Amino acid sequence: MSSRAEATEPAAAPEPGGLLLRRPIVAWALYDWANSAFATTVMAGFFPVFFRQYWSLAADPTVTTFRLGFANGIASLVLAVFAPLLGAIADRGGARMRFLIVFSALGIVMTGGLYFVEQGAWWFAMGLFLAASIGFAGGNIFYDSLIMDVAPRHRLDLVSAYGFGLGYLGGGILFAINVWMTLAPATFGLPDAAAAVRVSFLMVAIWWCVFAVPLVLFVRERRVERRPGVLQAVRGGMAELITTFHEIRHFRPLALFLVAYWLYIDGVHTIQKMAVDYGLALGFPTESLIVALLVTQFVGFPAALAFGWLGERFGTLTGIFLGLAVYAGVTLWAGFVSEVREFYVIAVAIGLVQGGIQSLSRSYFGRLIPADRPGEFFGFYNMMGKFAAVLGPFLAGGVALATGSSRMAIVSLVVLFAGGAVMLAFARQAERTQTAQ
Repeated sequence: MSSRAEATEPAAAPEPGGLLLRRPIVAWALYDWANSAFATTVMAGFFPVFFRQYWSLAADPTVTTFRLGFANGIASLVLAVFAPLLGAIADRGGARMRFLIVFSALGIVMTGGLYFVEQGAWWFAMGLFLAASIGFAGGNIFYDSLIMDVAPRHRLDLVSAYGFGLGYLGGGILFAINVWMTLAPATFGLPDAAAAVRVSFLMVAIWWCVFAVPLVLFVRERRVERRPGVLQAVRGGMAELITTFHEIRHFRPLALFLVAYWLYIDGVHTIQKMAVDYGLALGFPTESLIVALLVTQFVGFPAALAFGWLGERFGTLTGIFLGLAVYAGVTLWAGFVSEVREFYVIAVAIGLVQGGIQSLSRSYFGRLIPADRPGEFFGFYNMMGKFAAVLGPFLAGGVALATGSSRMAIVSLVVLFAGGAVMLAFARQAERTQTAQ
């Protein structure tokens, strides 16, 4: 496997203005700008609150929590189970772009559909959100893998960071507009905040669709010599998937990295999901927490680009270790926060490293895998990310139940960053040993 990992670089014709101005790279990165609007405005921002206060208003709060958890859990499980297989099938048939278009269309249409859901129709809203989440996450499998087709292998750090940086900026800009709409609906000719939120869902769908177009027009995946039929692609994909699973088990650096990634990205995702709830538990105003979320988005743009440079200059793993150290420190500090201004400082610190850890993890993984099967291997990568949505919430919830303290629940997450750092060190040592042989 290691010999195949030495891939030829994508045939990207030099264009004036430098690497990050090449048309395929800009088009690829703009997809992150496009779909990050769903992650910020819908997933992290409005849907959980609007679902509870508008679509599921009459239900008991615990029932509403169950409904939200069920929708998120089902979406994660579906993608976790099928991601590697879908990637393998797409690789066999040279169909990664087509798969991305299908999943993106699903996400866009279902997100736009939320605009039409009437008050109290929680089952309809939940179904649309579940389908939109599958479209969002499914599209990311193939979007991640297409980095291998637009970026030279030795510039993956910078290009990956470029995508995450534009994602933070684009998602933050639309979210800021949407927040403004809900705070001053009359300014936009809307009757109330509820109408503003519904229009926001429609805006996310339009934003996602418009800025995804350049990727479809200007990014080309590597051609396969012969495209098999549908059944052949499925059979071949399944067979290749089994082979890949055995390869990963025996390719020690990649296996260790996936375990490390599973641990520390679980900590990252758990903090993302728990931050607002934690702030509310401490008695901070909702408006202040939204401002903190926006701060994280806008700080994340230049910080992600800086981490791309850091990875190229000092090494990808060095950048990831730095991010993990900051996350561990912030997690410990969060246990003692007592004022809103401290929460803002934490938001800035997280914004400085959140995109960097994610972008460098993607680029490091891209260097370890065979260049001719990116969809399949990034399917495994995204599968680990989906299964990483389990351990952190259980850990924090268990500690909160045992100690009766939300502060200790947050502090407990440092175990995930420490464990991830240890496994990452093993992965680095395994890579060095293999290189020396």
